[in-house]
Amino acid sequence: MKILFIGDIVGRIGRRMIKDYLSTLVEKYEIDFVIANGENASHGKGLLRHHYMELIDSGIDVITLGNHYDSKKDLRGYIDRVDRLIRPLNLTSEYPGEGSAVFDVNGVSVRVTNVLGSAFMKEEVNNPYYSLIDYLDSAEEQATVHIVDFHAEATGEKICFAYALDGKVSAVLGTHTHVQTRDYRILEGGTAFISDVGMTGLYDGALGFDKGTVVNKLMYGNNVKFDIPNEGKGLFSAVVLNIDDISGKCIEIFPIYQVEK
Repeated sequence: MKILFIGDIVGRIGRRMIKDYLSTLVEKYEIDFVIANGENASHGKGLLRHHYMELIDSGIDVITLGNHYDSKKDLRGYIDRVDRLIRPLNLTSEYPGEGSAVFDVNGVSVRVTNVLGSAFMKEEVNNPYYSLIDYLDSAEEQATVHIVDFHAEATGEKICFAYALDGKVSAVLGTHTHVQTRDYRILEGGTAFISDVGMTGLYDGALGFDKGTVVNKLMYGNNVKFDIPNEGKGLFSAVVLNIDDISGKCIEIFPIYQVEK
C-alpha cells in the first residue's frame, strides 16, 4: 500500500496547490490513500467546513488537525457530521470529534491518529505517548496500518515519540513547524519517521505567511498581525510511504518537495 501524507496546508495558496498537483502526484506514485494536515487551511488558522469540503473534493481522503483545531469555531458544529476529519487525541477537555479513526483502503484497515506534542506548545495536553497507548489498548477496532500525525514543536520530542512507538505503528510523521526535514528513515521496528513533513502553501514567505509581517513582528517586536497572501509561488511538501499490507511495517519512505516554476 502506498500512502501520501501532505504537510500543513496553509491558506488559499496551499489549497490551490492541492487542487493543481494532487491528482498528478497520486497517479505518478500510484497512491492508494491520501492524508493531509489541514489545521492552517482556512486563512492560516483552523479549518472552515467549506474548505474541508474543498480539500476532500480535491482528492484528500482524511484530514488531520493540530494546535489550531479550535481557531474556527464552526468546527464544533460540523466535526461530528463529517467522517474524514481527525482532531488531536490528547486534549485535556471534552471536545467533539475523534482523535483516531479506522478506514478501509482496498480491503486493508488503516488507522489515522492525530496527537499534539507537549514541549514548547501553548496548549495543555495529556501525555502524548500514554494517551495514544491507552487509547489503542481500549480501542474496539484494530487496524493493520497505523499512521500517526505528531503535531509538535520540538524535534527531540518527535524523535523520542517515534522511538517509543517503533514497531507499534506504521509511521510517526511530524507536522507543525512547516519546514521539511531531511531525517526521514525507517526505524528498526519498521516504523517510518520524519521530524517534519513541511508545509504546502506560499513558498516565498515565512512558514506560509507574508515574510514582511512575520519579520516585522518577530525581529522588530512590532505588534502586527501575520498576513497571508492569496497569490504567489506555491510549495507542495509531502512524504510517500510504502507499507506492507500484511505486517503494517513501512518498507519505504521518501519526501516530496515541489516548488512551482
